[in-house]
Amino acid sequence: MEISEFKKLVSKADELHQEFGKKFSKLFEPGITSDIEALKDILHELYALADEKFGTSSQIYKGALMYGLERDAKELQKNEHQMKFRLEEVLSALTSALESYSERAKFNLTFQRLLQFYRVYDYSAHQAIQKLSAEVEGLVLIGKSEKEKKLPSGILDRIQKVEELEKDFNKLVRFTYYLYASPSWVHKVEEALREWHSMGLLWVEARNVEKKSGVERDKAREILEGLTLIGLVQKKMRGGEGVYKLRGFGEDKGNI
Repeated sequence: MEISEFKKLVSKADELHQEFGKKFSKLFEPGITSDIEALKDILHELYALADEKFGTSSQIYKGALMYGLERDAKELQKNEHQMKFRLEEVLSALTSALESYSERAKFNLTFQRLLQFYRVYDYSAHQAIQKLSAEVEGLVLIGKSEKEKKLPSGILDRIQKVEELEKDFNKLVRFTYYLYASPSWVHKVEEALREWHSMGLLWVEARNVEKKSGVERDKAREILEGLTLIGLVQKKMRGGEGVYKLRGFGEDKGNI
């Protein structure tokens, strides 16, 4: 596979992911589960997109093997496979939702799991695509430099961008572990932030979160970093230390 063809596939994956995100946002609308037929139509549209996304990610993985980019491509393919499976699970539960109260309750639980999974999936898939895109651009630039016999000026910046993406991805992996292995810790960390905010502390250090939540400081910090990456928490640096607040909570007027 030529690098130009591989680049087009990565661009297609990015476009499909954006389209998927716009359609998926409809599932967060109030009362969406009360209209079964409308919900079914949205889920079928999402499933068709998920199937196309998975097919594209599989093509990307085949091409990535040629360029040594299989790790990020495999991560993308894994995310797309998981989303496709989750949608199949919800569609199956939706078919039985009208049969009994217990089946309806089962569907609601499955649907909520899908919404929770989407937050991690969206960020993880987006990061994998962005890393692949940056790496492909680097390969294109290297190819040009070999022809022109000179080093492209932007190559170092692109390498640094990939390294930053990798750091964020590793943070997300840790957060995902807590989300599934110790979800109560994630809840306690969020509640600790909310408590400090209600007491007038806008920006909160990890050590303060530890006091309120009982979650060990290093683990609390990893959870806070994960919540920051998925957009639920904002972060800034103060005296070399990260401080955090729930997004949308109060206005930052310099108060600490």
